Amino acid sequence: MKDEQPCILVSACILGENCKFNGKNNYSARAAAYLAGKKVLPICPEILAGLPTPREPAELINGRVTECSGRDVHEIYQHGVAQAMAAIGQRKISHAVLQSRSPTCGVNCVYDGSFTGKLVAGSGLFAQRLRELGIEVVDVEDV
Repeated sequence: MKDEQPCILVSACILGENCKFNGKNNYSARAAAYLAGKKVLPICPEILAGLPTPREPAELINGRVTECSGRDVHEIYQHGVAQAMAAIGQRKISHAVLQSRSPTCGVNCVYDGSFTGKLVAGSGLFAQRLRELGIEVVDVEDV
C-alpha cells in the first residue's frame, strides 16, 4: 500500500468559495498559483459549524468568539473547529494556508474585538488547534 501523498489544507474562501461572513470570498490568485498542481483540502470551520452565509461579523474578545451584537458564539465556532478536524481525519497534511485575520483561521493577527478593523497579534481557533497538533500554518499573505 502506497503512502498517501500529503495535502495542503486551505481556507476555502481563499479558493473562491463564498463562505465569508459577508457572503463573499477572499480569492487569492497568488495562492491559487502556489497551489496549482498540488493536492489541496479546502475547508471552512465556520461553514462546518452550521453558520449561515452571510452571517454576523465575529471577532475574538478575551479569547472568545463574539458577534458584533455581543452574542457569545465561541462554542459554535469551537464546534466548527472540531468538525474541521473530523473532516481532516487521518489525512497527512504537509501544512495549512489560512486566511488572515479570521477568528478561526487567522495566523499571525486577528481583529481585536472592537469591530473597528484594528488588528492585534494572535491566531484564530482553527490555526491554534493545527499548531497544537504540530501542523505548520502559513498566512495566505505569505505565500
